[in-house]
Amino acid sequence: MLNLGVVINETWSFFREVYDHLSEHHRTTLFQPREVRFPFFRERLNRAVFQRDYQSFLRAQDVVFFEWAGERLAQATHLDKTPPLVTRLHRYEMYQWADHIRWEAVARVILVSRAKEREFAARFPTQANKVIVIPEAISLQRFQPVNRPFNGDIGILCHLSPRKRVYELILAFAEISRLRPELRLHIGGGRHPKFGDYYEALLALPKKLGLQDKVIFYGPVSDPQNWYHQIDIFISNSYSEGLQVSPMEAIASGCYCLAHNWDGADELLPAENIYLTDRQLADKIFHYCDLSEKERRQRQAALRERVTRCFNLDDIKVQIRQVIEEAAQARR
Repeated sequence: MLNLGVVINETWSFFREVYDHLSEHHRTTLFQPREVRFPFFRERLNRAVFQRDYQSFLRAQDVVFFEWAGERLAQATHLDKTPPLVTRLHRYEMYQWADHIRWEAVARVILVSRAKEREFAARFPTQANKVIVIPEAISLQRFQPVNRPFNGDIGILCHLSPRKRVYELILAFAEISRLRPELRLHIGGGRHPKFGDYYEALLALPKKLGLQDKVIFYGPVSDPQNWYHQIDIFISNSYSEGLQVSPMEAIASGCYCLAHNWDGADELLPAENIYLTDRQLADKIFHYCDLSEKERRQRQAALRERVTRCFNLDDIKVQIRQVIEEAAQARR
């Protein structure tokens, strides 16, 4: 049993069940920085307290896992006498933090897709031998399909930022709806703190297009399991992803799925489910709508089998633990 340190200073959305699994097998300690509330020199004091606590935390561990390859990892790689450091790099860290990390100090790097592996190897070729690809994953117990008739409900669930291209999806849906007026577009996700103007533009666009009765906004979705149950066709319209989790959840919940051709989408979906242009998206939606109920169920079942085989959290969390254990063993 290892003394395993865990550092996470971003969202827990993809990690809570992995953390619970690690805690079942090792003495797991989560780094929790203190904050000094003092009327004078507070910033300087907090910085000094953080440095002392962080170094003490790192030195007390046999191995430390960083759920995000971000600021905390960058800080650790510039310290002396650290234990083996293992990190999981999802996507945004590649563009925000990768150049600030001293990768020579990192024992293993978990990337979530082959596409990100290629990108990492191109940018840091001398560190490519440290990489292992373990995809994002979901709980198949949490996301289960239900039997419901096809109603022509198209959906997207994401944080509403320009990268997700929800504005473009609404524009594409305007042309789709002109030919298939029975279809509806459901948009789940809240205002992104950095893109308030984008959010307001999204809300205004359906009215300009005369689609206010066919484009439904839900805001933040606290119960995605049930939200997916009203969706027939789930869309991933991003221009960049690590390996997006919401399509996996949607497929496991009984949705058919189509994705824009972001780099790595072919690791998530078969080629016939990937589009590049709005015309291709429309053609794929129309084709699926025109299938018989039996054929639609067969297509969806094939996607769910793919998710079950490749993105099952019960398997993935074990693989992550094994990488951490191997890194600790290699140091010994």
